[in-house]
Formats: sequence, C-alpha cells, structure tokens
Amino acid sequence: MREVSIVGAGMVKFGKYLDTSMKVLARDAVNGALSSAGLEQKQIEAAVVGNAAAGLITGQECIRGQVVLREMGIGGIPIVNCENACASSSTAFHLAALYVASGMYDVVLALGMEKLYHADKKRTFAGFSGAVDVELVQQLLADMNAQQARLQAEREARGEAPSKAGGAGESRSMFMDFYAAGARAHMMRYGTTREQFGRIAVKNHRNGSLNPHAQYQEVYSLEDILSSPMVADPLTRLMCSPIGDGAAATILCASSIAHRFTNKPVKVLASLLSSGSDHGADQPGVVPRVAKQAYEKAGVGPEDLNVIELHDASAPAELMTYEELGLCKPGEGGKMIDEGVTEISGRIPVNTSGGLLAKGHPVGATGVAQICEIFWQLRGEAGKRQVSNPKVGLTENGGGMVRGEAAAVSIHVLGI
Repeated sequence: MREVSIVGAGMVKFGKYLDTSMKVLARDAVNGALSSAGLEQKQIEAAVVGNAAAGLITGQECIRGQVVLREMGIGGIPIVNCENACASSSTAFHLAALYVASGMYDVVLALGMEKLYHADKKRTFAGFSGAVDVELVQQLLADMNAQQARLQAEREARGEAPSKAGGAGESRSMFMDFYAAGARAHMMRYGTTREQFGRIAVKNHRNGSLNPHAQYQEVYSLEDILSSPMVADPLTRLMCSPIGDGAAATILCASSIAHRFTNKPVKVLASLLSSGSDHGADQPGVVPRVAKQAYEKAGVGPEDLNVIELHDASAPAELMTYEELGLCKPGEGGKMIDEGVTEISGRIPVNTSGGLLAKGHPVGATGVAQICEIFWQLRGEAGKRQVSNPKVGLTENGGGMVRGEAAAVSIHVLGI
C-alpha cells in the first residue's frame, strides 16, 4: 500500500443557508480545496462524497455526488456516494485514502456536504431518528420522554425552573437524550459535575469565536452555559451541537507526488473505520477499540498527539471521549478540563475549531471538516486558534447508534 497525503482543504462557513443550494455550498468547498492545492478540476481522478440527510431534506435520494459535482463541471470520473450517519464524510475520506493507497488513483477528492435546515423542524429531526434501529425507535422515544418527564418533576420539586423542551424527535434530536443518559451515568459513577461539562462548552465556544468557519462565534461564561434552556437533563442548549448547513473538502494524493502540489503536505498516518458490536461490559467499546488500532497503525500513542478534533455532539460526549481515546484514565475526564489540559494552550488541545458545539454539525460535512482543521493546524495555518508547533493530530467521528454505542466510528491520524 502506498503512503497517502493531503495536499488541499477547503470549507464554507457552517450556518443557516435556507436559500442556498447544496450545489453552491459544495462548489465553494471544493474550489477552496483545489485552490489550496494548486490543482485544476481535471486533475481529480475520482471522488467520494459523504452526505446523510439530503433525501429527507431536499428529496435528492440518489446520485447526490454526481448531481453536485456535475454542476461545477466535474464529471467523467468515478463518483461514489457515501452515507454513514454523522460519520458519512469521514467514511468518504477513508475510502478516498484507500483509493490512493491501493494505487488505483493518484489524486482523489473527499467531499462532505449537508443541508439540515428546513421550515419543518420535524423533518430535520427525522433525519436523526433514522440513525438508530428504526424498528425500535418509537419505544426509544417513549422511554426517553418518560425519563425526561421524571427528571423535570424532580427539578420542579426542588423549586427549579421547568424545562420548556418538547419531545425527543420533535423539538430536539433524540441523540441528545442518549448523551444526557450517558452524562448522568458518568456523574453517578465518577462524580463528574455539570460544571465540568459546562467548561467544555465554554472552551469550545471560545475556540469557535476564533474560527471564521464556525457557525457560532460568541464567547460564553460558565454561568451562561449552565443557565441556557434545558434540552435533556443535564444538557442545556449551549452544551448541544446546533443544526446547520455546510460543506468541506480535501484533496488526497500519493505521497510520492505530493511535492508537485505543495511543499507542506500532511501525511495520513492511519485511517480506520469500524462499527459497534455486541460485547461484554468488561470489553472495550468501539471508540477505544478503533483508537487502539489507529495508534498501532500510525506508530504513535495518545501521548504523542498535539491536536485533536473529536465528535462533541454534546459537551459530555467530549469529556467521555477523552477517556475512550486514552488521553486519561476512566473517570478523569473532568480533571482534564478543570486543569485546562485540552485548551488551545494546553498539553493536548481538543476541538480548536470550536468543535461541533460552536463550529456546527451539518452531519454529512462534519468528518471532513474535522480533517480540514487538523490539516490547517499541522501546516500552521489556523490563525488565532493555532496550536504551538503541532506534529501529529487525530480526528474521531462517530455516526448513528445501535444498542447503546456508536454504529460507525472513523479515526484518522495525520502528521507532518
């Protein structure tokens, strides 16, 4: 297998684009990647396109990549459409890397794109509800709403303001209930606090304020985070990733020819994709299992990482992923955030882009957007959020959920 490098990256500012088509968002991201690599469209030999929800939101069920790329003049090449829930474009990147590593193609485009905003919010949330076992979804929703009703009753009994959140799958993503349940379990087992979850949101929103591509660029205090409207106890609105639209693209090539396009290529040291599985309580889940494989493939350990973009669809998810990636021992994620270890100036900066919480989470674009951030960080091109002299970075992106853990997980290790 050949070594693979990234030579270009581009993305649009994530946000609300009700009157802008996915064709335009994707075009701008691809052109940004081509420009940064100094390539022309005709040099792209194949493309893999990640998207999760176009069928529900726009009605474009099939040939999504072909429709979007043809509009900007890219055709006559293999175009593969990839859907893997929130891991759609990290999966597309994985396949693009395999195309190059195998020797089949020398230059390949990996594109992630999504439009989630719709006048009917139920349609948007239906996209998330389809990322679980749909035969069980109605029972799941009923259980989640019953649990939140019980927690709300307990809050009211304590004299706290009642939550105004509606039902899971109607006014919020059902995944916030999954994350909330995981957060409560972590709090009960390890003594983790709402304040520690809140500090992650403070950090990521502050990082997002430094990122011109971020959907939200406001700075919030811990009090702001904790006092924002309750979504699913203990998650407040500012602890949850927002709905958004966007696109991100990267250009991959054989490392042996990367010098033709740039003098600052970023190597793909490892590209792993796996799925959740049935396992015992004493056995590793999908994230630690894939992380171990990625570290072994890249020849690094968690102690070698200089910058990380991980799947913080909620603030508690980031904290728990610290532990799953081996950045600390189980139960010590709260200590990491308290000590500032994961700040931009800390020992292991995490989600310098603002993460999903502030940069946004247009699900089909998220995985490649994470890779764009690590690409820019390793090249010293991250502006005000630049980490000091990074050499190795990692992305972790999960998608969907089956039987209590992510259905798909993709981890990439990049280096210079």
